Amino acid sequence: MFDSAMPEALPITAERIIVRGLVQGVGFRPTVWRLAAERGIRGTVLNNGSGVEIEAAGTSAALDDFVAAIRNESPRLARIDAIERERMDAAVFAADFRIIESEATAVRTGVVPDANVCGECVAETFDPHSRRYRYPFTNCTHCGPRLSIVEDIPYDRQNTTMRSFEMCADCRVEYEDPADRRFHAQPIACPACGPKVWLTNADGSVYSGGDVDPINAVADLIKDGKIVAIKGIGGFQFACDAANEDAVKRLRERKHRERKPFALMVRDLDVLRTFCEVTDSEAELMQSASAPIVILQTRVEKPVAPSVAPGIRTLGVMLPNTPLHHLIMQKMERPIVLTSGNLTDEPQSTDNESAIGKLGPIAEYFLMNDRPVAQRVDDSVVKVMAGEPRMFRRARGYAPSPFVMPAGFEDAPSLLAFGGELKNTFCLLKDGQAIVSQHIGDLENAEAQADYRHNLGLYERLYEHTPEALVCDLHPEYLSSKLARKRSVDSGLPLIETQHHHAHIAACLAENGVPLDSGRVLGIALDGLGFGDDGSFWGGEFLLADYAPYTRLGTFKPVAMPGGEQAIREPWRNTYAHLMAEMGWDRLAADFGKLDIVAFLDAKPRTTLDAMIERKINSPLASSAGRLFDAAAAAVGICRERAAYEGQGAIEFEAIVDEDVLKYEDEQSAYRFEISTAGEGGIPFIDPLPMWHALLGDLLRETPAPVIAARFHKGIAIAIVRMITTLTGRNMPMTIALSGGVWQNKILFEQVTARLESANFRVLTHRQFPANDGCLSLGQAAIAAARLLLS
Repeated sequence: MFDSAMPEALPITAERIIVRGLVQGVGFRPTVWRLAAERGIRGTVLNNGSGVEIEAAGTSAALDDFVAAIRNESPRLARIDAIERERMDAAVFAADFRIIESEATAVRTGVVPDANVCGECVAETFDPHSRRYRYPFTNCTHCGPRLSIVEDIPYDRQNTTMRSFEMCADCRVEYEDPADRRFHAQPIACPACGPKVWLTNADGSVYSGGDVDPINAVADLIKDGKIVAIKGIGGFQFACDAANEDAVKRLRERKHRERKPFALMVRDLDVLRTFCEVTDSEAELMQSASAPIVILQTRVEKPVAPSVAPGIRTLGVMLPNTPLHHLIMQKMERPIVLTSGNLTDEPQSTDNESAIGKLGPIAEYFLMNDRPVAQRVDDSVVKVMAGEPRMFRRARGYAPSPFVMPAGFEDAPSLLAFGGELKNTFCLLKDGQAIVSQHIGDLENAEAQADYRHNLGLYERLYEHTPEALVCDLHPEYLSSKLARKRSVDSGLPLIETQHHHAHIAACLAENGVPLDSGRVLGIALDGLGFGDDGSFWGGEFLLADYAPYTRLGTFKPVAMPGGEQAIREPWRNTYAHLMAEMGWDRLAADFGKLDIVAFLDAKPRTTLDAMIERKINSPLASSAGRLFDAAAAAVGICRERAAYEGQGAIEFEAIVDEDVLKYEDEQSAYRFEISTAGEGGIPFIDPLPMWHALLGDLLRETPAPVIAARFHKGIAIAIVRMITTLTGRNMPMTIALSGGVWQNKILFEQVTARLESANFRVLTHRQFPANDGCLSLGQAAIAAARLLLS
């Protein structure tokens, strides 16, 4: 208990004040203590399951001013969702204001995300007179690890991976002083009592060469072209010199990451501006408490190796976000690669011993530490599009901040939504809030599935969450859906299945605060694949939808995927299927036989492919916008034979777009798509036949690929808007919701949103959650809650 002497004042009234939101583990109680002392207010403040509870007595004016100050002067990492006030008896109050111990009640508050190191802690780390000089684990209540170290509730030191580090006397004084910024900072540490770092060789033996300071030695090794595995807040990361082509290529070969871009870290914005364009909003993002990777446009000359980000003109870059990173980067005048410490498609390693076995064949050295990682947390990824930050991957710095659901969901039952197969997240719905997990990743191997199960259990424990129903995707083969179905059988809990693209649109509605009882919107969900309610694969959908019902009003033309999933890995299969569906081989050969793409396809087993398509053998129809982008890119020669990562063809196709053609060329030169209808009673679809004739004609004329890419992007944007205006011309809503991974294409997104807004449409888009499948679990939870509330 902590006392603060207060001026004598006759209390006129007293209140119980409950502050809900992210208000624990962020220095909220000492802030309240200070604000109360400044206003002569008496009472107490404590943490409980609801958030922060304050009992305060003072004049009515002082209490009003106190509550206003709580809202306006909250700590750096706090997020206030609600402040509730009720009158109480003033006679029970002592003559001072006190901080009292946590109270164990039902959990309604949130776990705070890991946070970028604050400026004060950075200054201490580089101050030779500070007792934390060059200490890589310097932190306070305003920064440092949270989610990555917590194992149980309440968020106290004994429930984190810091419990084995007993505080020294100096740290204890700081921890117990409410006027100190380390008051109740659970990860508090210093060189005398906290975690340590050390450097090893690839086999785990202690490194004995070079600088005796292991952090300085790491910087020297990176500059010398070595690959170092560094244990960070959320797991291991591989680091190497981003300007050293040999080092980057070795890392790619050993990590089995053929072309997918690597993320970079730079010392500061001055270094970054030498090779990237950085706007004020992008710089602000990079320096925020969340400190994500931000995808930036590169300058013509860039001091990074070609293998860092082959085939694209952007780079994902972050600034140092821990004291450890700051100390390493202090000696680095150029960027380093900093990427997840794992084999491609596996979760990053977190444990020292297992990391040596798994990562030893990749890294040449390890910078270890003895602070355990409770759960993996990847770096978040953000890109500014149409002038606003858009989440591409939500993890460190953002998750698991609870999201307050829109009006109407306050009484929703507790639900557990299991998410999708790729870019998986899951979602707990409780007390009108959605708790969406950090990015888990693709559930394609046993380790990823084990990490998924671990996090499910952890979140249910941290939030004392007991679901009344389970929610999953319709897809019969999604591993997340199989797990949900098994749990439903084992537990007897009801299972609600949701359609993939409806979940995308519902997530967009929820994120934009659309109330439960609002009318329908026209949702455009564009992605790779999702299981439709008719048993076919969808991926280019125009849905009249709200949270509960939806109607499919339009789509992209369904085209076969010969080989099924193989068509995702080998994009030429999509090109072949599209061309056969539009014109057939004889016409293709007669009109465009001189083209390289025709010769390429002729060398493939066309007879077998034709038979597969005709007999519908492992060749499902798919109305996929993503596969159309793959097909067009492959026709031009981009990512034709094999995709090294998901969406590669579309990403590299976007990267070559001629910006001048996109902006200034007459719209009549954009490739045209038709809007057709299949038979009586069929829904309209976007037909790419005229686009294919124009694209192949441009190839015959040897039109530059960047011009073709610009005409394709502008043409498909025009077609989407035409479809929208056609559908909304029937007294349909003027509110449009955009979701699905294809909308992470910046050119398509900005083309479509600008055209819609100029036509007076209201456009809802993603910002806080990814447009890709990372938002599915939120949408699933919203749909299930709506069905139960409205039933």
